[in-house]
Formats: sequence, C-alpha cells, structure tokens
Amino acid sequence: MTQRMVGKQAPRFVMDAVMTNKEFDKVSLEENMRNDKWTVLFFYPMDFTFVCPTEITAMSDRYDEFQDLDAVVIGVSTDTIHTHLAWINTDRKKNGLGDLNYSLAADTNHAVSREYGVLIEEEGIALRGLFIINPMGEIMYQVVFHNNIGRDVNETLRVLQALQTGGLCPANWKPGQKTL
Repeated sequence: MTQRMVGKQAPRFVMDAVMTNKEFDKVSLEENMRNDKWTVLFFYPMDFTFVCPTEITAMSDRYDEFQDLDAVVIGVSTDTIHTHLAWINTDRKKNGLGDLNYSLAADTNHAVSREYGVLIEEEGIALRGLFIINPMGEIMYQVVFHNNIGRDVNETLRVLQALQTGGLCPANWKPGQKTL
C-alpha cells in the first residue's frame, strides 16, 4: 500500500544528470534547499517515447516562469545520462527534445523512483509522478498517474503559485485571485 508523502520530508537524492549545457554533472535536492529554491521533480517512463517529449519540451518552453517562482525543475527517468543526451541531441521534429532549459536526471538504479513511490518494479520504469518540494524539503504536492497521459504545465504552475501564497486557495483558484 502506498504511503502518504505530502507534508513529509522529501527523500533526499543525488543523481547523475545532463545539464542545460549538455555536460554531465549531478543534481540534488540538498543543493536546491541550500539555494532556497522550490523543486519541481517529475518522473517520466522512458526516453524516445511518444508522450514524454510533449511534456518535457512543454516544461522547458515555460521554464522562465518556473525560474520567476524560484523553482528548479528536474526531469527523471530510469534511462542513462547517455540516452538522455542522445535524445536532447535529437531534433524536436524527429521526436527528440532539442535544447532543454533544465536538467534530465538518470535514476539507473531505480532508487529515487522507488523512494518516491513511482517505480513500476516489473518494468523498471517510472510512472508519471510530479512532486513539488518547498525550500525546507517538505513535499507540498504529489500527483501520480498513468503513463498514457501527459502533464498540464499550466496546472503545475498554478499549483506552485497557490502553494507559494501560503493561504487557502479555493477550487478553481487562479494566480492574482484572493485566497480564503
């Protein structure tokens, strides 16, 4: 049975990643916390698939908005950094990603996917999970769903903004509206 994660400290991680300059380095939750940043951590099943590039590039195209909200976006799959780099070096018109504005991390040992409860053990891939973690390391938002459906970047940004208000946001709340 899945355990609740919202309201608890996020599992810490350090993962190899392809950075925006296409070099290999590491990403970590601790670094984001030290820099007083929110973390938008999202898992996707595999590189070179059909739904994944639509959401990965959509998040990248809106990255400035995440930066304006003091948030770091990290995409994660169980593929290697070498596969990530090959996909980034593939043109968007050919089902590739092209240049990205955030890092893609490699959870090749499946440890992070398992700790966040999104690993499909028998397949060795992650479900589509998204976690918003505040600068103190607390998971404030979690959504996990079937791999056939891509995420809505507008909703991710809306939820991040709602969480940052510190107030009570009613149903259908939009940025700029009053909280309760």
